[in-house]
Amino acid sequence: ETVVLSSMQAVSGAGYPGVASLDIMQNVIPFIRNEEEKVEHETNKILGTLSKPAGITVSASCNRVPTLHGHMEAVFAKTRSSATPNEIIGAMRDFTGTPQQLKLPSAPVHPIIVREEEDRPQTRLDVDEGNGMTVTVGRVRRDPALNGVKYMALGHNLIRGGAGCSILNAELLLAKKLIK
Repeated sequence: ETVVLSSMQAVSGAGYPGVASLDIMQNVIPFIRNEEEKVEHETNKILGTLSKPAGITVSASCNRVPTLHGHMEAVFAKTRSSATPNEIIGAMRDFTGTPQQLKLPSAPVHPIIVREEEDRPQTRLDVDEGNGMTVTVGRVRRDPALNGVKYMALGHNLIRGGAGCSILNAELLLAKKLIK
């Protein structure tokens, strides 16, 4: 129903030449041009269908942080129906998409991994999970402010978010015989 998120995005997400090293060292830049609007719009496209967006109210704040790879999000979600943190964890762990069902070469066995440790995910330890194609989630817990859940999510911005996802999409198009 409602998602509020704050992203901490790696410097590699800025492209080349990116953020000047002296601007990002020992710093967090609390603004990425057009990114917040993009996240708010694209979340509904991704979670909806081709003809109908999901209809979720999304509020995003995006920050550039001094890590090389990996975009981390602190997510606060109000669900349409009551769901406990354990139910959310179960749904994430059980999730498989078409790429897993078709056993596509670039598809990770587990598209989402949920970590139990209180200090995970971390970019240094988890960004390359599933060859960079797995999203690592942690700290799933009840959110009293939205009467929902909150969690941390980490994905490799260049692999899952860019090149690797493009390859996976091409594999999917081939498998579905939409291209030759």
